[in-house]
Amino acid sequence: MILFPAIDLKDGRAVRLQQGDMARATVFNDDPAAQAKLFVQQGFDYLHLVDLDGAFAGKPMNAAAVERILAAVKIPVQLGGGIRDRVTIDAWLGKGIRRVIIGTAAVRDPKLVKDAARASPGRIAVGLDARDGKVAVEGWAQTSTLSALELAQRFEDAGVAAIIYTDVARDGMLKGLNLDATIALAEKISIPVIASGGLASIADIRALLEPRAKKLEGAIAGRALYDGRLDAAEAIALLKATRQQVGAS
Repeated sequence: MILFPAIDLKDGRAVRLQQGDMARATVFNDDPAAQAKLFVQQGFDYLHLVDLDGAFAGKPMNAAAVERILAAVKIPVQLGGGIRDRVTIDAWLGKGIRRVIIGTAAVRDPKLVKDAARASPGRIAVGLDARDGKVAVEGWAQTSTLSALELAQRFEDAGVAAIIYTDVARDGMLKGLNLDATIALAEKISIPVIASGGLASIADIRALLEPRAKKLEGAIAGRALYDGRLDAAEAIALLKATRQQVGAS
């Protein structure tokens, strides 16, 4: 189980949104690279980045901030937001992004995802953002007619590394992960699933470690880490202890 701390980028700064609304942004750090280094110091071993401006523009908009983060830390980084063509995918992989997350383009152009996944095994993920069970696109500004499961099933056997499932209604709201929907999705597909949206406290971490969540690869934590509701040291210690127990059994 991997806990991914999130750095959402808007105008070159680390922010958190509420329910994906750009008008409801809270700035948590003017220096995203410094924030990335802090997460490394806290003991996290994988970062989750989102170019929020890019998600709306359909192309990278915070590339300089992402590149500063890559220069500042050595742990793996996954990135989503505005990645909608092969040139952008290959460029980010070439710059050191471990895993590229494709969201809107996964709905509009599933062949792009499949071709990229075959060309770069283990390095392409699909961002599946759901509002009332339907997939949201264009930075969550629009809702498609596809269900979350229908989209996920398109990529079975395509070599996709992970599905990142976000409940838009919960994102940034600190209401707790929608584990019921996330686990239901994970049980119907073979692709690893990462839970996102609403992680609020250590109770969510404990819930992720319950037997029913065993198919999940991990979860993304954002606002709860920034405002102190989730203590990084406590969360990491709990995950480490659980891994040791599993390893010893």
